[in-house]
Amino acid sequence: MSAPESTMDKGAVVAGYDGSEEARKAVRWAAGEAAVRGCGLVVAQVVGFPPVPEAVPGGAWPRPGFLEAGQETAQRHAEAMLGDIAQECRRDWPDLAVSTRLLSGRAADALAGAAENAELLVVGSSGLTALPRLLVGSTADELLHEYHRPIVVVRAGDDPPADGDRKVVVGVDGSETSREAIGFAYDFADRHGCALVALHVWSDLPLEAMAVTPTEHDREIIEERGRPLIDESLAGYRERYPDVRVHRVIAVDRPAHALAEQAEGAALLVVGSHGRGPLRRALLGSVSRAMVHHAPCPVAVVRHHKG
Repeated sequence: MSAPESTMDKGAVVAGYDGSEEARKAVRWAAGEAAVRGCGLVVAQVVGFPPVPEAVPGGAWPRPGFLEAGQETAQRHAEAMLGDIAQECRRDWPDLAVSTRLLSGRAADALAGAAENAELLVVGSSGLTALPRLLVGSTADELLHEYHRPIVVVRAGDDPPADGDRKVVVGVDGSETSREAIGFAYDFADRHGCALVALHVWSDLPLEAMAVTPTEHDREIIEERGRPLIDESLAGYRERYPDVRVHRVIAVDRPAHALAEQAEGAALLVVGSHGRGPLRRALLGSVSRAMVHHAPCPVAVVRHHKG
């Protein structure tokens, strides 16, 4: 079930699992996305055990074979959980090809390696588990830095919107990373029949100015400067995805707050992992990390590929 050099994840949607409710919801989200994309689903679980013996209460060292037995127990438990979630996915998506992988090592490294050639990596924003070194909350943060392909973070509280009111929200700041995020958002919206909300946050202002309601003149200036940036960022995508309805939104706000507000009821929020736009307070950057933990819907974080 575990083959480090396997190509079974090539072109698939890979989901990290650790038995927690958040991870279960992430796997189910990944299964639905894999079904829409017409690709396979790989459910990966990372199991580790302390590599250095630790003294047990009373100062005695563990008896010979204790650590090995613990490792075997953890693996058997993980295999059982993987089998259960894979069976659940096969039952609810009978045409979906579902595979499982049992991995070892540091969770972020193992998952990034397993999803090296994947279409998409999906994880929960945090995990709750009694097994050591499984997919835990910090893993999502680490993957934002280490994983080079799109990653979607799903939380247990994320409920899908009604079919008649589906939208995808994407942050726009004029950077190359933002354009990658826009492309991902357009593709997702097209696959799922969603409208696209392109949000540009005019935040190149002192923080204290955010508390002041902009005048009508201020809004006109902001619109005048922001609309060409959005239009330029969306250029080319309208022709490629003619069926996607697009709503342009320009806000004067803190980026994280504006994104979270627009993402209410969204099927997905898409942001870049970092930004290099012309604004001093670029829409993307550390904001992506805040969204992973606080957005009211699943969040896709997209990185820019050079060359």
